[in-house]
Amino acid sequence: MGGMDIAPILPKMGVGYFIQEQRRKQMKKSLKCLVAATASVISTGAIAASNIENPLYMPKNREVYLKTGAAMMYKTVEGTAATEAKGTSGNLEFPVWRFTGDLGYGITDRLDVHGHFGYTKDGEIDRKGMHRGRIGLMYRALTEDYPLVLDLYADAYLSGVTPMKGTYIYRRGFNFDNYSNGRWGAIVGTRFGKTWDKFTLGAHVEYLQTFGNHNNKIAIDPTPVIITTPSIVTMGQVFPNEISVDLKSTHETVAGFDAMYQADDKWSFGAGFEFVEHTDNGVKGIHTQMPDVSTNPLLSYVQANLVNGLLAQTADMDDGWDEYVIKTSASYQYTDDIQFTVFFEYTLDDAHAQSQNATDVKAELGVRLNARF
Repeated sequence: MGGMDIAPILPKMGVGYFIQEQRRKQMKKSLKCLVAATASVISTGAIAASNIENPLYMPKNREVYLKTGAAMMYKTVEGTAATEAKGTSGNLEFPVWRFTGDLGYGITDRLDVHGHFGYTKDGEIDRKGMHRGRIGLMYRALTEDYPLVLDLYADAYLSGVTPMKGTYIYRRGFNFDNYSNGRWGAIVGTRFGKTWDKFTLGAHVEYLQTFGNHNNKIAIDPTPVIITTPSIVTMGQVFPNEISVDLKSTHETVAGFDAMYQADDKWSFGAGFEFVEHTDNGVKGIHTQMPDVSTNPLLSYVQANLVNGLLAQTADMDDGWDEYVIKTSASYQYTDDIQFTVFFEYTLDDAHAQSQNATDVKAELGVRLNARF
């Protein structure tokens, strides 16, 4: 009786055991896949966060990074009152050579010291010099443990290292010889964003305040003549060969966002948009002592009129412009510490009437070599 009861149950027990074993194996397999997928996500996220092209990248304690870039820019000049007076409206400027260098050092995991520098050479208009120079500190106020990463930074603006240089031609205006505005200044800003596995989105806002000074060298073309009655007076009779003017303080504002996608452990791609506001310059006075022509009433009259006219025209130079920059890039991680990047930028602008920076087309293509030590 007992045997008859037990015998039919044995096959059922065997089948149940087999099913349970298959379930255990499937669960183990699923768990392994989950662990592998999680490890892959964590690994990719870690790669994205440490990518030097990441818009939220920050060097670790005692880590040094370096980004060096070289690019060619293509420009066509837009017509404004200033470019029309100079006869440059519609001109093509190519190639404009651009060189950049960015470096930083991690004082701690949350504090770095950094510098950003740039040099431009435009042979078409014989203009060259440093177009960017700043050095400062950045502090990570909110780390990855928070919903958003938040950095605060303050930089010294270094355009005062070299004077602004150019030539003033009577009734034609000012020709720039370099890219410095001759001013020192201070920059404060913030950047914030988040990395989700392979994707990073960051935004930044900054404000630049420059300090007015007379750090400029303006050569005066002595050849133009001012016709008066009954004599003819040249600029060289009433102006020195070179003057310096007292410039007003200015400000600039910048806002934008950048995104990066970490495709795998080698390739990453970036895109972004930036708005830059360059406000008008202004002249407060002529700093250089004018030639003494007090003994000649005609020369005194012409000199006073020229000085007053120049100051009236340049008190507000109406030379500001706004830029709208579209950015894209592709990066290849050659080793853990060396990276190559190809980038492209296209800039739209809205220039004021007297601006010499207005362009119909402004495109830049270049490469960067990034390294970490």
